[in-house]
Amino acid sequence: MANTTDGRPSSKVARLIDEYELDGLGAEMEARWTGDGEERMSLRDLAEFFNKRLLERELVDGGLSALESDVESTYENLTGDDISTGVRTDTVNRLERNGVDVDSLETDFITYQAIRSYLKEWRGAEYQGLSDDEKIEKDLESIQRLLTRTLSVTDQRIEKLRDTGRIDIEDFEVFLDAQVLCQSCGSQYAVAEFFDQGGCECQQD
Repeated sequence: MANTTDGRPSSKVARLIDEYELDGLGAEMEARWTGDGEERMSLRDLAEFFNKRLLERELVDGGLSALESDVESTYENLTGDDISTGVRTDTVNRLERNGVDVDSLETDFITYQAIRSYLKEWRGAEYQGLSDDEKIEKDLESIQRLLTRTLSVTDQRIEKLRDTGRIDIEDFEVFLDAQVLCQSCGSQYAVAEFFDQGGCECQQD
């Protein structure tokens, strides 16, 4: 990653803040990430928050309504997985009629990885609570404990039903495997694999 003249790594987020004239947004995102309680936002939430601010600026420049509800619905129509082609096309056409370059805007939309790099490497921010990796590890452990418990209960129930003559089986083994299916690309992962690689590969390209 190339460095800027002040020694910090280049940042797409920092560049976009300047280009879209979003003064103060960097400090606001840092405060939201490092804060506690309900005000704190995750990196993924911050990425969506940032993208909506870009969209809001484009709506304002195009003379369109930039009420929160309008920004939310327009962003969902552009990025939502369950949005029909017709709705997306209508939204794109409406924006382009008002001078919004939708292709350029969508190219500017950033991922949570870009937010993480910006906050940690560009701004030097640190969140003192659980790191993203620690949170993922903690949640995975919780899921694995639930799966182990479910496996044990299932095994015990089958044994009791067999021993009381309610079902017919001799020796048996119970298998339990939680899978995650990405509905965007059809890829399927074991939960541990899905967590370890930080989600689906199709979202990381």
